[in-house]
Amino acid sequence: MDEEKDVRSGEKGLDENKKIALDTFDTVSSEDYAKERAAVSSTYEIKSKLINECFQHEIGFGRYQWGVFMLTGLGWMADNIWLQAVAIILPQIQVELPVSHVEYATLALYAGLILGASTWGILADVIGRRLSFNITLFIAGVFGIAAGGAGTFTQLGALLACVGFGVGGNLPVDGAIFLEVIPKTHQWLLTLLSAWWAFGQLFASLVAWPLIDNFSCASDANPCLKSDNMGWRYSVYTFGGVTFAMFIARFFLFKLQESPKFLVAKGRDEDAIRVLEYIAARNGRTISLTLEKLEAVGGVSDQPRGLSPLQLVRYSLSSLSFGHIKPLFATRTLAINTSITIALWGLIGLAYPLFNGFITLYLKARTSGSGSINETYRNYSIISVLGVPGSIIACIIVDRTRRSQSGFVLGGRKFAMAISTVLTGIFLFLFTTATNQAGVLGYNCASSLTTNAMYGVLYAYTPEVFPAPHRGTGDALASATNRIFGILAPVIKIATTSGATTTANANAPIFVSASLFLGASILMLLLPIETAGRAAL
Repeated sequence: MDEEKDVRSGEKGLDENKKIALDTFDTVSSEDYAKERAAVSSTYEIKSKLINECFQHEIGFGRYQWGVFMLTGLGWMADNIWLQAVAIILPQIQVELPVSHVEYATLALYAGLILGASTWGILADVIGRRLSFNITLFIAGVFGIAAGGAGTFTQLGALLACVGFGVGGNLPVDGAIFLEVIPKTHQWLLTLLSAWWAFGQLFASLVAWPLIDNFSCASDANPCLKSDNMGWRYSVYTFGGVTFAMFIARFFLFKLQESPKFLVAKGRDEDAIRVLEYIAARNGRTISLTLEKLEAVGGVSDQPRGLSPLQLVRYSLSSLSFGHIKPLFATRTLAINTSITIALWGLIGLAYPLFNGFITLYLKARTSGSGSINETYRNYSIISVLGVPGSIIACIIVDRTRRSQSGFVLGGRKFAMAISTVLTGIFLFLFTTATNQAGVLGYNCASSLTTNAMYGVLYAYTPEVFPAPHRGTGDALASATNRIFGILAPVIKIATTSGATTTANANAPIFVSASLFLGASILMLLLPIETAGRAAL
């Protein structure tokens, strides 16, 4: 009798908590939400909604979230610093180090990025977000500093691959970390987070401009000695040092908590409540959500309790399987949405580096007048400045949606992505027609703005559309696909330019890049799930 009473009591608590959770659904987006919830258990679904309510009405957005915003932003900044760093140093590497195709340096970086995105993203769903968050920038910083001292092109490529392995984990992990500790009303900040990515390009260009301009061999120098060409090395030392400083800020200056949604997905309700109480205290708030309320929902984890951190890692890795991948394709709608999302990351992953990964080579080929190093890197810095407002524009428009009586939605994430992506393709096509420096600079500035707007929305949409128990894996699949396609960029660049990049042969890879952006914009409109206006699972 007592057991039956306990069961009835538990069922009653489950029903009450389920009602509280379901009452929080956004009626405008509940249809899209229903399509996504098939990927998670009903127990997790209810607990997730209770946590969302706690963040929305009690914890709010305060000191803790601003700290996470800053530190995850630094991770995104580091990602683009290194993408641009390789693009920036290619011309001077070509002068100093004997290699037939300098584009292999980009290929080496992307090889590391593929492994890093896959490893750290999937581990975030298995053993938690904190390990990936803390170790990625440490690896990138150490090997980044070492890359500045590379004596041969082979050494440089190997060290850049190690940098990629570290920094490659930032995009799939950092977005998930930030999304899972903010209330629904502030999810637009996930798009603003992409401004840090734009700042990464701007920082890289402003550091490299004076160093490479003042400490480099002339483009026709023969031979070009290391002592006369230290500018690119000084730049890489700086990028590595800054990346390591970011690690120090993350590890020693801020106490990051594990994601409460990850914890409840693992059955660690007590730890989740402890994290929520800590975040609330940092914000000067208190919470009414208790362990009893979460436990009333039910759900018992088979994960042993009382494990040390090392034992927890070993246990989690021993159970590693495809269990986090299958739910992303649980229904027809989810399968279509996940497949299109991953395909978009792949197409853009090839289109973006095919142009931006070699932008200094293109600028150098089209530079008239003095043709100096200073002019090339000045133009590159101007282009980088225009990337920052692109992220801000995306932040303004992503939540502006209009739903007609027929159910057609205008605006939101999908529409903003599609418009910015098609404009990027158009501006790249126009760049190939430029016959003077004003045209070259103008079209590049325009494409920089729209590209960062596109990435800003894509970075927000991707973690939002995957539920928290599988978010790291979903982000890892998308990011790894992005890097896998990106590794083809130097191959296509080499095949289409046949040697040194000149005005005569530079257009072919740009045509491919522009066409891929146009194709991606069409796919974006076919995504069946819109995430604007609702809290992430």
